[in-house]
Amino acid sequence: MDIAHLKSMNKTIGAKQTLKNIAKGTVNYVFVGHDSDESVVEPIRTACEAQGIPVNDKHTMDDLGRACRIKVRATAVGILR
Repeated sequence: MDIAHLKSMNKTIGAKQTLKNIAKGTVNYVFVGHDSDESVVEPIRTACEAQGIPVNDKHTMDDLGRACRIKVRATAVGILR
């Protein structure tokens, strides 16, 4: 999946919201910034692995923030089902 599609998709933005929605079972794909703090991203990776959710870490936090049309960087973005 490409980040260009993030503008129009239903999503969660941020590590806490993404992790919360992974736990609810409402996320089917996750982007994490490759420059994110690993201590913040590791719980997301672990939850995704447990539920078989693909994780894309090929973009920076700045890239993710711009793709979501927010003015700050985004550690994680979850695509909702």
